[in-house]
Amino acid sequence: MKKGMETGQTAVHEFRVTTDMFASFEGEVVHPAYSTVSMVYHMEWASRKIILPYLEDHEEGIGGSVKVKHIAPSGAGTAIKVTATLTKLEGNLVFTEVEAHNEAGIIGKGEVVQAILPKHVIQEKINKSGA
Repeated sequence: MKKGMETGQTAVHEFRVTTDMFASFEGEVVHPAYSTVSMVYHMEWASRKIILPYLEDHEEGIGGSVKVKHIAPSGAGTAIKVTATLTKLEGNLVFTEVEAHNEAGIIGKGEVVQAILPKHVIQEKINKSGA
């Protein structure tokens, strides 16, 4: 990992809710609102933006854990802003607190943990998974 990553750094991911982000199972929309699955994706993406400038060519980030509380719904067309803040570095682990807001206020919060590993180690783990 390149030097310079420090607690307090932030990254933002902004977008508008589209119908493919709706809560659905087996292709059937359950609620015409921003899904928790999509929120997790966007929280991981905001957190990833923090690590990207610090990855060496032989390294990659991989998800370690995600904790999310989905607080309020957002319909199609709603502008969402997800902010990740680096809170802790522990060895090769990067901890971020994340918050998602729409125009009305906070809609979600949580924590994302990423591990920085050599790409060949990640590939070895994938190979051992039976895939």
